[in-house]
Amino acid sequence: MRKTKRVTIKDIAELAGVSKATASLVLNGRSKELRVAEETRDRVLAIAKQHHYQPSIHARSLRDNRSHTIGLVVPEITNYGFAVFSHELETLCREAGVQLLISCTDENPGQETVVVNNMVSRQVDGLIVASSLLNDADYQKLSEQLPVVLFDRHMNDSSLPLVITDSITPTAELVADIARQHPDEIYFLGGQPRLSPTRDRLEGFKQGLANAGVELRPEWIIHGNYHPSSGYEMFAELCARLGRPPKALFTAACGLLEGVLRYMGQHHLLQSDMRLASFDDHYLYDSLTIPIDTVRQDNRQLAWHCFDLIGKLIEGETPEPLQRKLAATLQKRYQAGQ
Repeated sequence: MRKTKRVTIKDIAELAGVSKATASLVLNGRSKELRVAEETRDRVLAIAKQHHYQPSIHARSLRDNRSHTIGLVVPEITNYGFAVFSHELETLCREAGVQLLISCTDENPGQETVVVNNMVSRQVDGLIVASSLLNDADYQKLSEQLPVVLFDRHMNDSSLPLVITDSITPTAELVADIARQHPDEIYFLGGQPRLSPTRDRLEGFKQGLANAGVELRPEWIIHGNYHPSSGYEMFAELCARLGRPPKALFTAACGLLEGVLRYMGQHHLLQSDMRLASFDDHYLYDSLTIPIDTVRQDNRQLAWHCFDLIGKLIEGETPEPLQRKLAATLQKRYQAGQ
């Protein structure tokens, strides 16, 4: 098999009949600055395009002491919210000429430490992390070496740069509306209680009940994890205990609702009159027979603010504000009388 050979600046220079220094000036965008003849510049660029020349990222890194890569650490890339966020962030990075490296932790603190260390060893310029850790001590220490931005989760009143969605206020508004219709029964299916999204969405749930004048019953709160299988199992056990579907249900994430809907589909419950709501929205909810009200995060804005923070920190700036809480919106699909 013939061994491939990467085209270099030296190759381009020889083909164009110019010095390596001249070819380098043209390919690095400095030809006008240093008065390289327009004809020479056009010839070098045409040959570079013809031979699909790409500048070496290693040479670029050595020149400006950066890797031009950002590390993204998420618990679960198949989670719809994290998948959309990752896509939006990758688009921003690509347009800025930055490579995004993505690693998953599976909500495992030990694995999170491993993937973060791998990112650091690859000399990323900064890290954006949705952490499964309970305190920020490791990231405070790491932030002395490179910029770190937390997103989606907060921990122990961290002073690190942070971007999250306000989940308490819109959850309370949505749950209050449901509780007024079903004051005798509304269940909450959540993820791990140690995670801040679970705590915040549960706090919104409790506030919503209080705002509707409904007293919380302890049995209404059920915890598992954020995998769809957990949503399926919790809902199956709830239906078995009640002998029927609950009158109203709020799930703390899209993945949990996925499991609930799978169970409902298997047991022909999608035509039931259960009031169903969730944190996180999905475009497929518009095509279901059962109406689902949701709290919708703006993943594009989440990605933009993370990108804005990490970019400014890499440049040595102090962005304001350093911690950002974004608003969510309600997507109402249920109509009284349905």
